[in-house]
Amino acid sequence: MLLTKNVSRIRHGYRFSPVRFLSSTSFEKVGVVGLGLMGHGICQVAATSGVHSSIVAYEAEQRFLDSGKERIEKSIAKLVTKDKMSPKDAETALNRITYTTDASALSDVDFVVEAVIENLDLKQKLYENIGQICKPETIFASNTSSLSISEMAAFSGRPEKFVGVHFFNPVQIMKLVEVIRTEKTDPDVYEKTYGWVSDIGKVPVSCGDTPGFIVNRLLVPALAQAMLMVDRKDATVHDIDVSLQLGAGHPMGPLHLADYIGLDTCLFILEGWVEKYPDEAAFAIPACLKELVDAGTLGRKTGKGFYHWEGDKRGDPV
Repeated sequence: MLLTKNVSRIRHGYRFSPVRFLSSTSFEKVGVVGLGLMGHGICQVAATSGVHSSIVAYEAEQRFLDSGKERIEKSIAKLVTKDKMSPKDAETALNRITYTTDASALSDVDFVVEAVIENLDLKQKLYENIGQICKPETIFASNTSSLSISEMAAFSGRPEKFVGVHFFNPVQIMKLVEVIRTEKTDPDVYEKTYGWVSDIGKVPVSCGDTPGFIVNRLLVPALAQAMLMVDRKDATVHDIDVSLQLGAGHPMGPLHLADYIGLDTCLFILEGWVEKYPDEAAFAIPACLKELVDAGTLGRKTGKGFYHWEGDKRGDPV
């Protein structure tokens, strides 16, 4: 799809103006399933892109729907306050979104992005359900960061119309989206999804259905290696992080980053990989990680992990 965005620089940000269409091969109507941390951001980006006539935002429970709606409205209001979006464009974007707890509202969407919690059993029930509800030509895309796209594709009953679209947090700011194909993904479906990512203003990269895709496949084992160094008492938390910052040009060290992500998230990913790929040497569970999670010290979110935290401000190593 060829389009131009009338974007003018304002101070240190951008003013987002309505999209001017040159031709359209993107999706007219999009569904977003799950309005949590990732899903609300995906819904917002889809709405503000101007690419779609409407977005159906679905949550199974009203309280989660209301929470997601509030986050979207606050985020867009902040853009208006910072003069990065006009009040008129904000109103137009918000009016594109229909919030619902009725899954049948997804029946006529062209493209569904799933962003529910990383629980394969939950996702299986979801895909079996919406696979029956959505029209046959609807494309399904999972925002999973670590689960198998191929397994979920099989649940959906339409593996040729199933892809992965892994966004990064915070979705509104992070530009990268990993677009994942399986052996059964129709090439036209994949190409259209890849184009959609560009249409909404993100940068797509292509990847096969390998554990963790590109970023997490490289990142999570690297974090684990830093933790294994702690287990072996090869170096201190401080010295490991300083070494990667000053020696490799990283903005933060691996243990600082693990705390920021959430140690429970790191453990969840590693445990899933170790269980499914026991012969992969790169997948290991450090003892210090397991001990910290078992103790309820999960990093930034609990105020303590490898470091002490006050909100988003990192303190000294524990």
